[in-house]
Order: sequence, then structure tokens, then C-alpha cells
Amino acid sequence: MKPLASYRGRRVVVLGLARSGVAAAKLFHGTGADVVASDRKPREQCPEAEELEALGISVVCGEHPSDLVTRDTALLVKNPGIPYSAPPVAAALSLGVETVTEVEVAGQLSKAPIIGITGSNGKTTTTTWVGALLEAAGLAPIVAGNIGRPLCDAAVEATEQNWLVAELSSFQLKGTAAFRPRVACLLNIAETHLDYHGGMDDYIASKAKLFANQTAEDTAVYNADDPVCVRLSRTLTARRLPFSLTQPLAAGVCAEPPYPPAAPGESAFDPQAAERWIVYRPGDGTERRIVRANRLGIPGRHNAANALAAIAVALAAGAAPEALREPLESFRGVEHRLEFVGEIRGVRYYNDSKATNPTATAMSIASLPAPLVLIAGGLDRGSDYLELLPVFRDRLKGLVAIGETRGKIGEVARRAGLTAVKLVEPEGDAAETLRLAVREAAALAAPGDVVLLSPACASWDMFASYEERGRIFKESAHTL
Repeated sequence: MKPLASYRGRRVVVLGLARSGVAAAKLFHGTGADVVASDRKPREQCPEAEELEALGISVVCGEHPSDLVTRDTALLVKNPGIPYSAPPVAAALSLGVETVTEVEVAGQLSKAPIIGITGSNGKTTTTTWVGALLEAAGLAPIVAGNIGRPLCDAAVEATEQNWLVAELSSFQLKGTAAFRPRVACLLNIAETHLDYHGGMDDYIASKAKLFANQTAEDTAVYNADDPVCVRLSRTLTARRLPFSLTQPLAAGVCAEPPYPPAAPGESAFDPQAAERWIVYRPGDGTERRIVRANRLGIPGRHNAANALAAIAVALAAGAAPEALREPLESFRGVEHRLEFVGEIRGVRYYNDSKATNPTATAMSIASLPAPLVLIAGGLDRGSDYLELLPVFRDRLKGLVAIGETRGKIGEVARRAGLTAVKLVEPEGDAAETLRLAVREAAALAAPGDVVLLSPACASWDMFASYEERGRIFKESAHTL
């Protein structure tokens, strides 16, 4: 992408009026570009349109006109979720119009060094935790990106004294070209978003763009327990800083003693947690103990891995090791990610609405004590959900399935030998369907049990977002 000032007086099309689109439209309008913002939603569902028009930005709602992208279009900034097969995007590519996401724009704009964090699972928890660690270390973080705040907004605010901590999705990274984070972190790779990417090759290539423009002055943090992460690390130019739960690294952040390899369906509770330390080894034969594993503020083996990654990122940004223990112990997680909702008539309820793929759901099930009743299901992206079979067989008491995938997930439960399986047909609006699912789960649970919403699917077949789904689940649990 060219310098922002070069778009002055030239046509810039912004596709999608979500938060990132609005931020990009305002930014390019401020540079003097001729901005046109378009969204397929009807006008009444685009409350941002009036604000943009008041600034002098052209807004088209209800459709993407066939002449939206023309030969004189200098740049297309697309909402990350809009597929590359969408007519305006396809037209831009055929005309040779550069097509980017907001991340590319923010990367050029930011005066602050950027920390980019991606992975199939754990992005939000790790990004939030990194923010807490850097804050405790006095490094003035600004947390933004896929986590909620548009990256462009944060980039405008950031100064050389800040660190811009960005959660990044594969959708966002696919639309980058020159984006260069000072610290890049790849947490893990699992099969997900194949409907968007068309296959794992494109998905992995999109994730790998996080490292593509790093130099020897930068740091690449990666999961040494993940085979794909290890393969990608072999081509890195940046300084490598691995983390591992299961290997005693000579240089990196690891557990000592290492965790044993995880078995499918195995509980994530760690009987050695009181003796296990998370340590940093800089590679010179020395070791710094950071925190005991049993003192981490959130439970679960996968959260221990998130902690390792967050520590590695914080150290790469210049945090002192001794500043990290307290925020590692006091961190209580993020909303909609294995969030404790409350205990109702002896049953504990957890909201894990952000678990939008089977791997995330399997990890969450393993992090909680059985007996457990699961509410799952949502948008059908083509997965068979068979990776859930071991944890369903070994740890579930019952299943309540909703959404487009209710039949698929119900079949996995039946193959796992579960007899307490409820498939909830649509009942009125989506909110009422989920409320019914919560009542069904409550009927299957007994005092001492856990009811977990962990859908293993995106929310868009029923809800506007995973946040909406999680809020309705919490409200439903509290009104039982």
C-alpha cells in the first residue's frame, strides 16, 4: 500500500460498515481521499451511515452497486469477513486495484511498535493478558484489533512511547502486504474457517503473513509444541523465541518440569501444578523462574500455554521478568471465554461463546471437572466435529445441540455413547431457542455438575456475534 497522503483526491472504496470500516473511512477522508463506503445491509441497519455522511463521505447501503469499484479506484479496504469471491472484491482484483484490510492501513499509520498475536485458539485471552503484563511493566500498551477496538483508531492515538497490541485473525492478515509487527506471536494452528479460505493451505499462508515482513531486528514468538508453527519457524528471518508446555527448551519460555503430552479426552487438571514452574531461559545457560503454574489466574492446560506465549511476548517487548508474576496471578480471563457465570441450584454455569471451532471446545471441556452438560452448535462450515469424539466419550454427561450443526454434533455425541442428547429445533427467535437450550441443559444437570456453553461453531446462523450469544446464555442461566 502506498503512503496514506498519496490517496489525496483519489477514489478509495471501503467495503463494510462495521467498526473497522467506519474507522478506515474516516481516516482516508481525513487525508483528503474521495471515500465511498458501502454495506449490503439496509439503511436502517447502518447507524454509522449518518455520521459518515455528515463528514462528507459517500455512503451506499442495501447493496454493493456493480460500478462501485472502477478503473479509477485507487484502493479497496474490505471488511475482513467479506470473502474474496464477493463481486466488488473480485472486480477489484480483476482490475488490479490493491485490496487490503484495515490492518495494513494501521500498520503504516502507527508510530508505536506493534505486537501482532494470532492463532486458531487463545488469541483474545493471550492478547488481553499481554496488555495486562505490559501495563504492569510500565510499557503503556494499547490493545486493539480483532479484540474489539479498530486498529486504525488505536494507531492514530499511539505514540512512540506505546506498544500497540493487536489481536489478528486470518481474515485480517490475508489482506496485508507490508504489515510488519515488531513482535509477532503465533499461538497454534487448527482446522477452522475452511469455508472462507477454501482449505488449510490458504489458512496457514494467511497466518504466516504475520511473520512475512519481519527483519532480524524483530522477534517471532511461536508454539514449539505445534507442528505447523515449528515448520513455519524454519523460514523466519526474525529472532526466534519459542514457548513450550511439553519440552525443556534451552532458549525460550517453558514449563519445568514439562507437562506430559495431552491425551484426547484427558482432564486438563494438573496434579503437579504446585511443583511446576514457568521459566524463561535466554539461551546463555541461565534461568529465570516467572510463576508457579498453580498460581496462574485462570485454569486449564490451554491457558497455561496462553500464559507462556504472553510471557514470551512481554519479555520480547522489554518487560522485566520480575514484573510479570503479579499480573499472571491476578488475571481472571475475558468475557465469553470460559467465563464463570454463577452457581444456580448447585450447578455451575460457564460461558465459552467465543469457542467457535471444535479444538477450542475440546480444550474447554478438558479444563472443567466432569460431570458436564454441553450446549453446542451454530454455523455449519463443513466440519464433521469428530475431533470432539474423545472428550464427548470421556467427559460429557449430556449434550444440548442448537443451530445448523445440531444434527452433526448430536451424531458425534451418539457415537460417543451418550444417551442424554437433546437437539433443539428453532423456537421463535434465536434468543428463545437458546433460552430453551439452557432449560434443557439445566434439566439434565444435577447439583455438582457443570453446564457449559461452548458452541464449537461461529454464531452467524442465529446471532449477530458470539458476544450476543454469550450475553443471552448468561441472562438465561440467571433467570432459571
